[in-house]
Amino acid sequence: MVAVDESRSKEFPALTRTMFVKYAGASGDFNPMHHDDTIATQVGNPSVFGHGMLSMGLLGTVLTDWFGPEAIRRFQVRFAKQVFPGDVLTATATVTAVRDEGGEQLADLKVVVTSDKGAEAVVGAATCAVA
Repeated sequence: MVAVDESRSKEFPALTRTMFVKYAGASGDFNPMHHDDTIATQVGNPSVFGHGMLSMGLLGTVLTDWFGPEAIRRFQVRFAKQVFPGDVLTATATVTAVRDEGGEQLADLKVVVTSDKGAEAVVGAATCAVA
């Protein structure tokens, strides 16, 4: 059983360009903004930046570690800020409500990825079945 305001967080190692390239290979998203400093800086970025879906995937591990992958019923986010090499990200899920629906007990959660600089990079919500 989970309780309202219960939360789980996970801090990840500092982001690297290698992580971005590995994610590009796994996802098929080879936009040069994620791996080519020359192109990224030509359009005004300080450097390459991470894929939004990479940050969302890190956030997803908090949910799957807590509830299990089969328990996720809804997971939606908004990509709010870019993340850069060297950023340390913390993903947090906080229970906002617990309810019964369709024969399942569900936990609604606020989810967020925050950088060590205090910026919220990803914000959203999820619903997970409680075992």
